[in-house]
Amino acid sequence: MLANLLAPLAFAADEVTSLPGWSGPLPSRQFSGYLDVGASKHLHYWLVESEGSPSTDPTVLWLNGGPGCSSLDGFLYEHGPFRVQMAADGATALAAFEYSWAKLANMVYLEAPCGVGFSYSDVGGDDYAATDDTAAADNLRA
Repeated sequence: MLANLLAPLAFAADEVTSLPGWSGPLPSRQFSGYLDVGASKHLHYWLVESEGSPSTDPTVLWLNGGPGCSSLDGFLYEHGPFRVQMAADGATALAAFEYSWAKLANMVYLEAPCGVGFSYSDVGGDDYAATDDTAAADNLRA
């Protein structure tokens, strides 16, 4: 199972233990960090472990369309564990999303190609000139 392969890669330093606007424990373990692609590209990921059985539930790799749309759109607005809402005092808060895909699957949100969302290059230039082929190759390396 892909989740079993990803778990050792999800370093303790990448574990998300709290989020602004959320009180209490998170619905499941989450990790956010970078996967190095080659010498200069760094693709941002957010892994949400299944709220069910992370070791046996399927793993979904989510890539938003575009190109150029952050996969965190899927995380925050489509099927992630939270919804952003306005609290009574006017502050931004997070609320649990009842229909999150993470209730049944491990979710990996990958921001690709390089330059989308929090993904970046150390050198710029050609690293940001993605085609379908180069983006697919980078996703495979990630």
